[in-house]
Amino acid sequence: MDQAHIRNFSIIAHIDHGKSTLADRMLESTGSVAARDMQAQLLDSMDLEREKGITIKAQAVRLLYRAHDGEQYELNLIDTPGHVDFGYEVSRALAACEGAIVVVDAAKGIQAQTLANVYQAMELDLAMIPVVNKVDLPAAEPERVAQEMVDVIGFAPNDVIFASAKSGIGIEDILEAVVQRVPPPKGDLNAPVRAMVFDSKYDAYKGVLAYVRVVDGSIQAGQQLRLMQQGTRFEPIEVGCFRPGLDLLTSLVAGEVGYIATGLKSVHDSRVGDTITSHINGATEPLEGYRPAKAMVFAGIYPTDANAYPDLRDALERLSLNDASLNWEPESSAALGFGFRCGFLGLLHMEIVQERLEREFGLELVATAPSVEYQVTRTDGREIVVDSPADLPTPDQISEVREPWVRIAITSPSRYVGQIMELVQGRRGKFEKLEYLDKGGGDRSGEEGDQRVLAEYMAPLSEILVDFYDQLKSRTQGYASLDYQLVGYQPARVVRLDVMVNGDSVDALSAIVPTDQAAPQGRKLASALKELIPRQLFDVAIQAAVGGRIVARETVRQMRKNVLAKCYGGDVSRKRKLLEAQKAGKKRMKMVGSVEVPQEAFMAVLKLRD
Repeated sequence: MDQAHIRNFSIIAHIDHGKSTLADRMLESTGSVAARDMQAQLLDSMDLEREKGITIKAQAVRLLYRAHDGEQYELNLIDTPGHVDFGYEVSRALAACEGAIVVVDAAKGIQAQTLANVYQAMELDLAMIPVVNKVDLPAAEPERVAQEMVDVIGFAPNDVIFASAKSGIGIEDILEAVVQRVPPPKGDLNAPVRAMVFDSKYDAYKGVLAYVRVVDGSIQAGQQLRLMQQGTRFEPIEVGCFRPGLDLLTSLVAGEVGYIATGLKSVHDSRVGDTITSHINGATEPLEGYRPAKAMVFAGIYPTDANAYPDLRDALERLSLNDASLNWEPESSAALGFGFRCGFLGLLHMEIVQERLEREFGLELVATAPSVEYQVTRTDGREIVVDSPADLPTPDQISEVREPWVRIAITSPSRYVGQIMELVQGRRGKFEKLEYLDKGGGDRSGEEGDQRVLAEYMAPLSEILVDFYDQLKSRTQGYASLDYQLVGYQPARVVRLDVMVNGDSVDALSAIVPTDQAAPQGRKLASALKELIPRQLFDVAIQAAVGGRIVARETVRQMRKNVLAKCYGGDVSRKRKLLEAQKAGKKRMKMVGSVEVPQEAFMAVLKLRD
């Protein structure tokens, strides 16, 4: 199709503001999907996406739309996730587009993730179409939210479109706005092929499917191609687009979005952000890629049955074919045996990966407490990166430790500012700024306490990893939203808190904690483990230690068996003999007995704050 009739755009918004439903209505309105095949969240193809009601993977689809001017246009839509963990998916999608639809809930207004995505779109100089969604809700305030989008983001008042993706209101206006406001792609059809890989997945029959945006030239099946950064050569089996299933085409030309069935056997051969060009007379300069996904959370994943280790390795290899952001490497633990150290984008990503491994591959797994990546300067001057508590050197070997810090943005009604400040400052957070989003004043009842605010703080990533979001929602009755962005590393005073059960160190229970919190957190952890570790026939000592210093201790008391139950009389020395034999047996058992630590104990590290 002529480039002047092609539009590439994305839908961006905060989680649960109606992106996927809007995509459904667009598919219906353009006749891209037959009515009998239509279902809610059509582009969310994973079972987990449907169960959790969230988008995890960005999805592309081609729509054919006849505009009011009578011309037919090719609209390439990329539906993106809204959760903060999957911001990398948004960055990939936006890099392949010229425009973006910014969706805001008419009842909730602008949220933290809305602003984060808008700033990304601004950096890429994309044309943006503001949409106030869910205008038919009883609690909707479309005019107020529209004014908020004008005041906070800077949209023109006449550009805002009012819509309801659920009932189909305003869908035609949005499609017309895409045609009128999003510029057509600018690519040279006669130049050497250059196509950006913005995602990839694995197909058992066609190898790696590279999701591409063709910038220059054209691509046909059977053409000799090359990945410029990887240097991998391949001959595509087929090329096509998404309608929303795979639809075979004869070629993909400059400006179009589609897929290339490469025939490659590993997603790692087709890196996201790489440039595809012709092997013969190809381009000399690759396209400017974008920031690859960087793991922010690290945890160990171990099979409960040691014999399932090869199965776990195979499952991780297969899963990483569809999730290029997951990275892993083998590690071993004295307590848990052989497993893998995995890097995730956030806790939700970790939860989804673990659930997919258990559900799709039938594995039973134990996950250790998550950690972040620390930069450590040793006393001998060497620099090392530590993402596992077991790898942190002892205090006498450390010159300096630096931990990752993030800038967090929280939107909330102003009446909760006090609770938010208390929560963040309790996590070593530093206040940056407070901005009122509602320029006009109070709520509908005239109270000043319901103005919405945007609060920004700097905080260590380790402090907001585990239960920060839950606490934030709890303290603000569910009204607050959160976004965070890594800003760099700052010096930290931290130590490794070790846990010993029955005298044996359990490395999988170790945690890196601030120096001044080591003793109280050690006491909390020992107390939690006392309730979780089952009683034995001997006393079990639970100790928390920093270096060689014990900072906390609890004891799981032994189970007492009544060895005198069958003694109905006789000399007292007979009873004493039985008790002495029992005492000697318990002492011997304590020396050779082992204590099995249940899975709940490993998650107790997560709940030290409760």
